[in-house]
Amino acid sequence: MTELTGAQRQLFKRVAERLQQHEFKGWFYGDSVGFEGLIAAGDLLGLSTWQDFSQGFFRAWATRMEPYQLDDNTAPGHAMCEIVKRTDDQVLFAAVKKLAEHLYARRRVHGVSITFEDTLRALRQPYGGVPLDAAQQELMKDPGAGIWLDCMHFDPPFYAHLAAIDGGEEWSQRAVDEILGYCQLLFDPELGTYNHYWLEKTGKSYIRGWGRGQGWGLLGLIDVVEHADKSSRGHDAVVQKTQGLAEAMRGWQLEDGNWWAMVHEPESGPESSTAAFMATAFYRGIRLGILPADRFREAADRAYDAMYRNLDAQGNLQGVSAAVYAALVQGHYWHVPRGYIVPWGQGPVLTALAARHRLDQ
Repeated sequence: MTELTGAQRQLFKRVAERLQQHEFKGWFYGDSVGFEGLIAAGDLLGLSTWQDFSQGFFRAWATRMEPYQLDDNTAPGHAMCEIVKRTDDQVLFAAVKKLAEHLYARRRVHGVSITFEDTLRALRQPYGGVPLDAAQQELMKDPGAGIWLDCMHFDPPFYAHLAAIDGGEEWSQRAVDEILGYCQLLFDPELGTYNHYWLEKTGKSYIRGWGRGQGWGLLGLIDVVEHADKSSRGHDAVVQKTQGLAEAMRGWQLEDGNWWAMVHEPESGPESSTAAFMATAFYRGIRLGILPADRFREAADRAYDAMYRNLDAQGNLQGVSAAVYAALVQGHYWHVPRGYIVPWGQGPVLTALAARHRLDQ
């Protein structure tokens, strides 16, 4: 990859500026990749603006982190650890260690922290008026507790990075154990992908092939591979799970470099954030030596080119779906509205650019 042209620098600067305008609330889904994208933009463009913004936001949160909130599991712990590493911010370091202890103390099933004790915080009646049958409507009255695929990008990378910045060596093993637990609960062997969520009441996982969900999962796996101690029990298994999911997603990629919203269902239509996630993941995997370049570089470049074509002149990634939440039927995911300018669209554009640049440098 050659150096960015002036026009490209201006475009990606607009991507970051648009992302910074998002009303981050501390915390919600998408914050993790959003702040990672801001930090990456500063590195690429040689500007301190977004690292300073991120550190300031994190420090403000640290002063009021208690009482803890239900969505604190979505905190960008991985990005906060990166800021600690760069700045030696001891106030933030103390806060992230305390947050990690709080998150790890939640109730666990099969080694994985429960995402929602009451899944009605995320499980909803389907978009598009897709009907539920009588049994599904009955389950919706009290679906109980559950575990969500998105969270593969939250706790395990946070724990692994915390260990890497001397937050305690036990966090490395905890990261590996936790992400392998997600894999056990959510894996779909037929598609080679991970299902969106698992319900404790039924002991089953639901909803196959959600494209952006595979992005959350694959980036989480790669972050654990990179930051966890290689001697941690199960680290090799995390590498194998990473390679398996990457290979499956390479197989589901469309000719234009994008993916369907549900990778195996053309009826679900295209959704553009998946290409940004996958470009990031494929480039990072190649750099780490766990994805062979002769199989993944072309796929990574096609995903990157698709992502670039999906950007408008103002730096907005077009075609990104709103917060998906979840439902009991696949049809819900076909009807999630698109056209939203959100951290889970803007953020991975910047991490993809950074990953490609770092690989080529």
